Amino acid sequence: MPTPAIAEPKIRPTTEQKPKLAPHYRVLIHNDDVTPMDFVVGVLREIFKKGVTDAMQIMLTAHFTGVALVVVLPLEEAELRVQQAHSVARTAKYPLTFSYEPCE
Repeated sequence: MPTPAIAEPKIRPTTEQKPKLAPHYRVLIHNDDVTPMDFVVGVLREIFKKGVTDAMQIMLTAHFTGVALVVVLPLEEAELRVQQAHSVARTAKYPLTFSYEPCE
C-alpha cells in the first residue's frame, strides 16, 4: 500500500528569532572640585563594582578631562546605579554627579 504524500507548505515559518536586547546606556562621572578623590573611588567600587585600579583610573580621567566613562548598562540598571550613587553622595553632602546617555 503506497504511503499518502504530504504536501510541503509553500512558505515555511521561521522559528529563529533573535531576542531583542535592552538598549544600553553609558554611565558618566563628572568632575567637581569638592568631592574627595577617595570618596569617588569608594562610590565607584561599591555602587559600580569597579576594582581599585579601574576606579582610580576612572576618577583620574574625570579629574583631568572633566568627564569619564564608568560603565555601559541597560537603561534601568544605569538609572538605578546613578540614583544610588547620588544618594550616597548627597547623604555625605558632596556634589558628586553621574549621568547616563544612550549608546549609539
